[in-house]
Amino acid sequence: MRIISGLYKGKRLYPGKNFRARPTTDFAKENLFNVIANYFDFGELHVLDLFSGTGSIAYEFASRGSLSVDSVEINTRCHAFIQKTSKELLFDQVAAIRADAFRFLKHTAREYDIIFADPPFDMKEIDQIPHLVFSRNLLKPGGWFILEHGKDHDFSPLPQFRELRKYGSVHFSVFENK
Repeated sequence: MRIISGLYKGKRLYPGKNFRARPTTDFAKENLFNVIANYFDFGELHVLDLFSGTGSIAYEFASRGSLSVDSVEINTRCHAFIQKTSKELLFDQVAAIRADAFRFLKHTAREYDIIFADPPFDMKEIDQIPHLVFSRNLLKPGGWFILEHGKDHDFSPLPQFRELRKYGSVHFSVFENK
């Protein structure tokens, strides 16, 4: 896993072989961040990274200068890796939060410019995530919610749906708070 751009462009990170997380592929991440860069100034963003896993997405936002990145991960080992890596890279804007993503969404009062979620592709409750984000008003006006998922899900009927981006087997449904 590597950081694609920004302060730590090209930096490789090694979470270890025993990690069960499935980081977003570098190819998919690079293409997604190119799209984001066309619509947002990274230096003005407050970001929420749900199901953060190894923290790959959080580090990418931090490397590009985002103001804050809340990285939510329930797994103890993954959470510890995110804390350790953020400290080593001096990413003071990354807050590693050890919590269940659904509980976090139900209880946070903070608003974000971008919310990124990469739940396990086989998670039964994946369809609830967009509803939680929008029913709780967690996105600022014009903000995006990006949901990474497999090919078996279609979120296009939802009113906030903006577009679907496909990069190999990785699909990103992008929603906008209009």
